[in-house]
Amino acid sequence: MKTLLLDLDDTLLAYSAGVDDSWVEACGAVPLSVDTATLVAALTETRKWFWSGDPARHARERVNMLGAWTKIVAEALVRCGCADDAVAAAIAGDFAARRRAAMRLFPETRAVLDALRARGLPLALVTNGDVRQQRDKIERHDLARYFGAIVIEGEFGCGKPDERVYREALRRLGAQTDGAWMVGDHLEWDVLAPQRLGLTGVWIDREGAGLPAAHTDARPQRIIRSLSELLG
Repeated sequence: MKTLLLDLDDTLLAYSAGVDDSWVEACGAVPLSVDTATLVAALTETRKWFWSGDPARHARERVNMLGAWTKIVAEALVRCGCADDAVAAAIAGDFAARRRAAMRLFPETRAVLDALRARGLPLALVTNGDVRQQRDKIERHDLARYFGAIVIEGEFGCGKPDERVYREALRRLGAQTDGAWMVGDHLEWDVLAPQRLGLTGVWIDREGAGLPAAHTDARPQRIIRSLSELLG
């Protein structure tokens, strides 16, 4: 390993933890004309539809997460027969605040980054998503000091798995693909796409669930459960 590219959400930061609870709490905090449990059930289905039904929509909407959450709630309210844009905006805003307050680095993240920096290893942070939210996470968790390059989809203009993203991260580090590793939790974005460019793809499988059936052709060079395994 000569250079290391790292994903942010669900790799360094526990992004998905507590999402369902945050939605339940946000719905319960706003006066509704529908039963909270009914709306939460509709939200669960709407979220699946919104993020998995259309890859182009996913790419378009993830660079404005508050807007995406507002659209998701608005659609769920429509499905419940009580459309209300003001309520949708209030629930989405409450959810956003709860998610921001709840997110934490994984327990080993800080120590691993300290160790990698002490080794003098060039590091880049490569993340998709909303530039305002991603920059806020980076600042709140004091992450910028570890990285010689930070490439954020909403700032750069395109995101993973576009090959330009990985090439830009390496360019900013003054590094080549030889000896470059990419580590993250998303098989396509953090393993398969970098591998096509000649990088070593390392998949972090924190739950130990194993490779999903939809990716039977995926061959990460390494599968790890914790970032600490990178130090071995």
